[in-house]
Amino acid sequence: MILSVDEQRSKIESGDLAPEFELTSVGGEKIRLSSFRGERNVVLVFFPFAFTGVCEGELCALRDDLPKFESARAQVLGVSCDSKFSQSRWSKESAFSFPLLSDFWPHGEVAKRYGVFNETLGCANRTTFVIDKSGIVVGMICSDDIGSPRERADYEAALAAL
Repeated sequence: MILSVDEQRSKIESGDLAPEFELTSVGGEKIRLSSFRGERNVVLVFFPFAFTGVCEGELCALRDDLPKFESARAQVLGVSCDSKFSQSRWSKESAFSFPLLSDFWPHGEVAKRYGVFNETLGCANRTTFVIDKSGIVVGMICSDDIGSPRERADYEAALAAL
């Protein structure tokens, strides 16, 4: 379901500047959110765990739909609390062509900043933030629970709104 950020229990509200972060990608490069400002929209996809069925299905669907994101000048960034080593292997096996970023240490720091860290499970909840080129959060896509995937149609609606 696509919901405005105002409808969520998050630290982030619609119209807020997205919290800055710098995380390490599977290739070892540091990626900062602000590096996209003025150039590209960002679809920041928090997912619970690498090598799990629902996460793999979701990220493979994003991989397969990447031309739609590119048409909207949107950069997909996947974020989990897995180590970059685990993400690297999973990314290669699944042929992901967008960056996976490790929020491993300090554990879940970025997920906490965005209000989506699941303290009980020690992972990010299944939540996506849609951020425009100016760095403003314009929407959020979430699932009803950690075991349910986000809907593909919600991504299409989010891209249409950018």
